[in-house]
Amino acid sequence: MIELSLPHTESTDLLGQALAQTRPAQAVVHLQGDLGAGKSTLARALLRALGVQGPIRSPTYTLIERYPLDTGEAWHLDLYRIGNAGELDFLGLDDASADLWLIEWPERGAGGLPPLDLVVALEIDGHGRRARLQAHSPIGEAWLQRLRKTEHLQGLSAL
Repeated sequence: MIELSLPHTESTDLLGQALAQTRPAQAVVHLQGDLGAGKSTLARALLRALGVQGPIRSPTYTLIERYPLDTGEAWHLDLYRIGNAGELDFLGLDDASADLWLIEWPERGAGGLPPLDLVVALEIDGHGRRARLQAHSPIGEAWLQRLRKTEHLQGLSAL
């Protein structure tokens, strides 16, 4: 597990860059936290660091946004508006083969999502945020190991 203090928006951007720099070829990431905790901000920073050009929209109303990557495709899901995992059938995720899944409000899709690799839990801390990253698979554990060694984390305060 890695715990970090993110005192400024720039800190969240640094975390997104570090995640992008160290990401595995394929991964499923759950972004957890209350409204306003910075889930979409982190996803945007990560996608931008992966080279996504143009607008990066929050999928609050569309439920899913797809972004081309050099190596395939990233999917950013926001499940806040679904009532249960059965509603995921309408999104066509059964045949999905995204390289990177960024899933906000994953608990609402429990049982209907691909196996989890990494949880990034965000919470408001004064004027900033805190992040707790926890692996849930060998892929996630390897990602955290690479993340601990990256230069981008040097600008962030470990808790």
